[in-house]
Amino acid sequence: MTNVDVSGPAGPPGPSGPAGPASPAWLARLKDFAVPDAKKATVQLIDTLVPYFSTIILMYLTIRWGAPIWVTLALSLPAGCFMVRAFILFHDCCHGSFLKSRRAMDVIGSLLGVLTFTPYAEWRHSHGIHHSTVGNLDRRGVGDVWTMTVEEYRANPPFRRFLYRAYRHPVILFGFGPFFLFLLINRFPGKSAKKAQKRSVVLTDIAILAIAALWSLAIGIRAYLLIQMPTLFFAALVGIWLFYVQHQFDPTYWARSEDWQSLEASMTGSSFYKLPKFMQWISGNIGLHHIHHLMPRIPNYRLQACIDAIPELRLPNPLTFGRSLASVSLNLWDEAGRRLVSFRELHFRRSVPAHSR
Repeated sequence: MTNVDVSGPAGPPGPSGPAGPASPAWLARLKDFAVPDAKKATVQLIDTLVPYFSTIILMYLTIRWGAPIWVTLALSLPAGCFMVRAFILFHDCCHGSFLKSRRAMDVIGSLLGVLTFTPYAEWRHSHGIHHSTVGNLDRRGVGDVWTMTVEEYRANPPFRRFLYRAYRHPVILFGFGPFFLFLLINRFPGKSAKKAQKRSVVLTDIAILAIAALWSLAIGIRAYLLIQMPTLFFAALVGIWLFYVQHQFDPTYWARSEDWQSLEASMTGSSFYKLPKFMQWISGNIGLHHIHHLMPRIPNYRLQACIDAIPELRLPNPLTFGRSLASVSLNLWDEAGRRLVSFRELHFRRSVPAHSR
């Protein structure tokens, strides 16, 4: 199968374009849901941005009225949740699924990119690569979570293994790492960025700096930082967690290029993450990630209808929040066993003779 086209017009169904002879019959029905709805999109913009900015204003008022700092910090949690939701709308604009008008999506996506500290054109490019390479061991490294195989880890020198273990530590992966990514790494274009992507980064950076300067002049730099930084930190944590469990879970799918299949990568390498209803709403149904990878042109507001209509998409063993917590300890891909394993399991293999296992 060919790779997923995440930027072109919605075409015949299939995880990667036209449905070939090996494609199941139900796959053709996905195209019925790859239809933008301006009314639904407008409602989502309103029910995301109004509560987000209302919470931001409330945070400012707690500072102005001299409320304890923990009150302001507590409000960063709902503000961060709505920033995550804004990112989902940004994400749909990147896929060209949110509205019919590409121009409107480019404008809305760029503005939401400023709000979420993410350059629109640059991220759209790297995320497109993620969609066309997900689960492919030979094409790792762009728009994904750093994942080594067991053999790669063993072959690397001690310092490289230390860096990988540090990267995979929950405090880094879900704490400082996401904040660092959105606050600093996103301020620079990638090595292979083209002119449009570089321009997107520069314009986003200028807009972020201008807004920060205006807010600091209006309410003071301390108040601005007390509002913006905790909100960004929490939103980044939640966002990266969602991105992580979408592909790093047990059992998931990885294969070398010669064996890689787009349909398998979508259905078994992308999670069906069953969240509580409120979190499903906040996260724009992104937990239905296997459907999203099958057809990225389905807007987030049609994903639930899609799974309701097509029984084959209701996988028998969805990833629950409780089970997803165990994914934190899955650090390496074991090619022989075709599953993710922990550092502890790898250490156990080394310390226990093969005949004793």
